[in-house]
Amino acid sequence: MLMSLSFAAALMLVLVLLLLLFFRRQGEEVQLNPVVQFEDKLRLLSQARDNGELAEQDFTQAASELKAQYLQSQKSQQTTSSSATAWVLGTSLLVVVGTVALYSQTGHYTQLKNWQTAQQQLPAYGERALLNKGEPLTNEEIELFALALRTKISKEGDDAVAWFVIGRIWLSKGMLDDAIEAFEKALALTPNRVNVLISYSQALLVGGSEEHLAKAARSLAKVLQQDPENTDALSMLGMVAEERGDKEQAQKAWQLLLPKLDKADPRYALVQQKLGLTSTPEQAEAPNTAAVSGRQISVQLSISPELAEQYKTGTLFVFAKAVDGPPLPLAVQKLAVFNGTQSIELSEAQAMQPGWTLANAERIQISARLSLSGQVLNDENGPQVQSEVLSFAEPKLKLSLELKP
Repeated sequence: MLMSLSFAAALMLVLVLLLLLFFRRQGEEVQLNPVVQFEDKLRLLSQARDNGELAEQDFTQAASELKAQYLQSQKSQQTTSSSATAWVLGTSLLVVVGTVALYSQTGHYTQLKNWQTAQQQLPAYGERALLNKGEPLTNEEIELFALALRTKISKEGDDAVAWFVIGRIWLSKGMLDDAIEAFEKALALTPNRVNVLISYSQALLVGGSEEHLAKAARSLAKVLQQDPENTDALSMLGMVAEERGDKEQAQKAWQLLLPKLDKADPRYALVQQKLGLTSTPEQAEAPNTAAVSGRQISVQLSISPELAEQYKTGTLFVFAKAVDGPPLPLAVQKLAVFNGTQSIELSEAQAMQPGWTLANAERIQISARLSLSGQVLNDENGPQVQSEVLSFAEPKLKLSLELKP
């Protein structure tokens, strides 16, 4: 941005100089014509007098008139030249002022100021975002943090940690393709970093295409080779297998995962349901075992017959988003499209990103969307219904939504 302003100023300076030079040369050329004309006419008068064609008295009078005409022409030319110079300078000044005003009005000045703030606050943003010191970053500060990290990379070269953090920021803002690209750049520098592989797999799982799911499966396999007890990797491996229609592989992942989960973990009851396990009477009496723990939302969703027929090959997404926070959903259910009414549950176990669950937001909105692309983040053109703003006065919420043409 500084470069843009400097370039604009330099361009204006060159333009002013060229205009001044043009008018000066033009003035010089114009000034030559009256001189030549004066000398030619005076020579003709002299020849006429010498040849006896013009009396001395007439010659004197004619020469005086010719001289008066020449002086008047020179005075007029000087006035025109001065006016032209003044016009060039005045116009140039107006253009410069207009350029500065336009620069401010179009936001470039604000962007420059934001860029300077981001550079100054980079260490503080890092402590708050990565070390949980102080208040969480606001949406504006998250954007400035990403800007500062990109500037750091442009100045100092590729940095795996910087690309990883940028990827997490972009994923939290729903910029899926950018997030995947950032994680891939981080992995190109550190191919076996577990936290990068996990985040990369999360982004790919959100993408949901067959290519994305295949890449996610390979990344999770790398994690489990290094850390066979990694519950995040096992959990996502089960989800990837389910998305690919491999029920047998999904069951194996759930069976490996369940013994490794604490019974207070929001995923525990969900995995039990995946495995078709029923709780014993002892478990039913114990808290946080047979029932899903943490915050929960029960959505009674109705889909009209017309939409059910139109989107019978599509996907239904039911998700919760924070009103005051990043656009990445707090919880998501991905389901087959149905005709009629069904009850759909959202819980902390269905988070798209660790650390960003229903427990992290006090005000939320619930949406149901039909999609032909199969992607919750990148398809906003399908039919959608959204709830009013809800608050967690109690840990369990109930509501009804209806999808209709």
